[in-house]
Amino acid sequence: MIHSHALTIAGRIMRQIVRDRRTLALIMVVPVVVMTIIWLSFPPQQGLLDYIAPALLATLALFFGFLLTGISFLRERAQGTLERLWASPVSRLDIVVGYLLGFFIFALVQSLIIVLFTIYALDVHYRGDLWQIFVFQVVVLIGAINLGILVSAFARNEFQMVQFIPLIILPQVFLSGLLWPVEQMNDYLQWIARFLPLTYAVRGLRDIMLRGKTLTDTWFDLTILAVFAVGISIVTALSLRRRNSG
Repeated sequence: MIHSHALTIAGRIMRQIVRDRRTLALIMVVPVVVMTIIWLSFPPQQGLLDYIAPALLATLALFFGFLLTGISFLRERAQGTLERLWASPVSRLDIVVGYLLGFFIFALVQSLIIVLFTIYALDVHYRGDLWQIFVFQVVVLIGAINLGILVSAFARNEFQMVQFIPLIILPQVFLSGLLWPVEQMNDYLQWIARFLPLTYAVRGLRDIMLRGKTLTDTWFDLTILAVFAVGISIVTALSLRRRNSG
C-alpha cells in the first residue's frame, strides 16, 4: 500500500506541473509535432512508417519520460525542495515513489497522446490489441522516469542534464533495433544491445503491433523491462541517500 507521504509528494508535483502552463503545453504539443515531422519524412505508399512506428513509440516514451523527469527533478533539488523533504519524516521509498507517481501521470498522458495520434491521426496500421500496447508503454515509462530521477541526481544544472542524453539515450537509439536489426550488427554491439532496456521495448512492441502477439507472448521482454524499472528504483533510492547524507 502506498504511504500517505508518497501521495502528498506526488500531489505537490502534479499541482506544480499543472500550474506551469508552458510545460503542460509542451508535454501535449511536442510529441504531436515530432510524430508529424517523422510521418512527413516517410513515403506513405511504402508502408515504412507502419514498420518503424512500434520502435518510435518505445523510443519516444523513453526519451520524453527521461527528459521530463530529469529536468523537473533537477529543479526540485535546485529549489531546495528535496532537502526539505529529507528534514521531514519521510523515507527514501516515500520520495522515490512520490516523485515516480507525480511524474508518471504526465508522462503517461504524453505517451497516450503519442500512441493515439500515431494510430488514428497518422493512420498507422497495427495488429495487436491497443490496451496491450498501452500496458507495454507503461512499463517502459516507469523505467524511463526512474532513470531520469537517477541521472538528475548527478547533474548540477539543466545543461548537464541535457548532456546525459547523448550518453544515456543515443546509444540505445542506435543499438536497440530502431534503425537496423540487432541481428545484423557486429557481435560486440549485439552483446551491448542485450543490456539496453530499449532493445526489449522495441522488440516487444514490434511483436505486438506487427505480428499480433500478446503480452503473454512477449513475457520475456516485459519481464526484462520490469526488472530494469525495479532495479533502477532501488539504485535511485540508494543514490539519493548517498547524495544527501554526505
